[in-house]
Amino acid sequence: MQWCQGIWLFCFVLAASLLGYYSLTVFFCHYQKVENHTSINSLGQISNTQYDISALDSKISNIEMKLAAAKAEQQSLLRGDIASGNLKRKYFMVIGINTAFSSRKRRDSVRTTWMPQGEARKKLEKEKGIVIRFVIGHSSTAGGILDKAIEAEEMVHGDFLRLEHVEGYLELSAKTKTYFSTAVALWDADFYIKVDDDVHVNLATLGTILAGHRKKRRVYVGCMKSGPVLSKRGVKYYEPEYWKFGEAGNRYFRHATGQLYAISKDLATYISENQHILHKYVNEDVSLGSWFIGLDVEHVDDKRICCGTPPDCEWKAQLGSVCAASFDWKCSGICRSVERMVEVHRTCGEDVNALEHASF
Repeated sequence: MQWCQGIWLFCFVLAASLLGYYSLTVFFCHYQKVENHTSINSLGQISNTQYDISALDSKISNIEMKLAAAKAEQQSLLRGDIASGNLKRKYFMVIGINTAFSSRKRRDSVRTTWMPQGEARKKLEKEKGIVIRFVIGHSSTAGGILDKAIEAEEMVHGDFLRLEHVEGYLELSAKTKTYFSTAVALWDADFYIKVDDDVHVNLATLGTILAGHRKKRRVYVGCMKSGPVLSKRGVKYYEPEYWKFGEAGNRYFRHATGQLYAISKDLATYISENQHILHKYVNEDVSLGSWFIGLDVEHVDDKRICCGTPPDCEWKAQLGSVCAASFDWKCSGICRSVERMVEVHRTCGEDVNALEHASF
């Protein structure tokens, strides 16, 4: 708060200083007109002008002194924030694992495989700047049994990010907006990632991929696709607003598949600042892609983010191309992930020391 007040005072004094110089310029223009068109009482007017100029000089000097004082206070506040550790620390990536009230077993399968637990997770945040949280909102009945179950789970694991959002499958686009807006407000990171709770992730490989795009301000990373716009009611991924995409049989604009994607800080900030006017399509991945249309955004299509489960990710790892994420396309995640997550992790997981030795 002191930092914000210091900046405000600095801007106020600067504006006042500019206003003072502007007033002085207008005064001299007026004085020139008087000199050219009036000969009577010119000596008296000149005398008054000299007095006014002297007064303005005094005001300007006072403003400059206040400006210098504001700068000094600003620097003092900055030094105090650094000394007290109040400045927001920088993180590398924030990973939000999208989950639901009914997915306790899925969360446990992730916890026992690719998501570090307890002190290991805290160490990951501190040393590598990687934050991982399960992302969930609230039930339609605030404080009900579903919310209490999540609160009890949070007491044990401490790995949830609760959103101001009412859960529901048709509300995934709204949840995505709320997630990015909340995450960018809590953590100052280079990248913000959304992944589903039935997807296997190799953290070191994912980090290495994203580190290669770290200098890009507006980047959107994932497995880019352009699927058909489905206009038949009742089918999976039906698009109620199909008419917006032209004639029947048309395809969507290019966008990242929803199992896992990453966006840079500038894009997460854009979503946060414009969340109330960004249109929500029924399919969350389509919505995200639509929000970047018309923006100067680099789309990165990296197939290491959408490998299949064994044997696909297995033979790719044997060839030296470890996958960042693995799932089954036919299930939009790992089929029977609760039973198979351990198998996928054992077969396609990166070396146990990969994350510790990784440098991002």
